[in-house]
Amino acid sequence: MSSPKITVVLPIKDEAANAERIVGQVKPYADEVLVVDGHSRDQSREIAERAGARVILDHGKGKGDAIRTAIQEATGDILVFLDADGSHDPRDVPNLVRPILEGHADHASGSRMLGGSDELHSTIYEFIRLVGNQIITLGINYRFNVRLTDCENGFRAIRADVARKLDLRENIATIEQEMIIKTIRKGYRLVEVPTHEYRREHGESKIELRNVWFRFVYSWLKYLFLG
Repeated sequence: MSSPKITVVLPIKDEAANAERIVGQVKPYADEVLVVDGHSRDQSREIAERAGARVILDHGKGKGDAIRTAIQEATGDILVFLDADGSHDPRDVPNLVRPILEGHADHASGSRMLGGSDELHSTIYEFIRLVGNQIITLGINYRFNVRLTDCENGFRAIRADVARKLDLRENIATIEQEMIIKTIRKGYRLVEVPTHEYRREHGESKIELRNVWFRFVYSWLKYLFLG
């Protein structure tokens, strides 16, 4: 790529307390800050616009829907996805983009197992998340003979043209593992980059595991063996 343009994508839903700060923190690393609003009931959209982001609406189906919408609407050559809850450090953006700029990767995925996490070890709920992540990652490793450590992190960079060729289908956070599996299955170069996960400063996680665990298992098996 010659002077590639970078779009930082922030899927947002009811993150009014975080929106201005996160948009401001990612702007130094982006040619375009694209906020995809999941029909927030608070002022997230307006706050993000005032902070300098381009704001669009998804179709109200979940995080996966927001990511698929962003992939089609972004103007950048490299897309960087991170959560708007403050759990990802925008200062890690250059580290994620670097392997792509240097021609070593098409997709660079952040790893909390390599960079550490403040959110995966202290409660039963977090322990269940950690175990589930490791089981899913282990299955991917054995199925495709790779050695990944974290396939459920929402912090990643990917070439826009590659993202558009993955034919992503998932509407919820299962899109993270779908992106990993399809990148490998389609023969694109995937690397992991250490990134640290912090506790969110405001609000609660939008993921209710008891309501979505079946979809995580179903999509994992589907993309592992059926493509």
